[in-house]
Amino acid sequence: MSSSEARRIHIEAWQAGGISQAAYCREHGLNAKTFGNWVRRHRASECSQSSALVPITIRPVSAPVEMLHLRGRGDHVLELPSTVSPHWLGELLKCL
Repeated sequence: MSSSEARRIHIEAWQAGGISQAAYCREHGLNAKTFGNWVRRHRASECSQSSALVPITIRPVSAPVEMLHLRGRGDHVLELPSTVSPHWLGELLKCL
């Protein structure tokens, strides 16, 4: 098993376990800072590899809005100021 595969297995086990990174590291004898770096790199690679299109609905607004509300699955809501850069918002949506 390669080291990258072992890291992926640890990350998936931690995500499925429902415990903190620190607790997982203590249980498995891992350095917490190193594990945090693994998770960060794993998430970054998932974001860059993800190219799935997400359906959205754009509804006209009768009055100017101060906040944008992006609703995800479940109860997830991301609130952003309406002045957010469209380019930045596009980059954010690529990663979601």
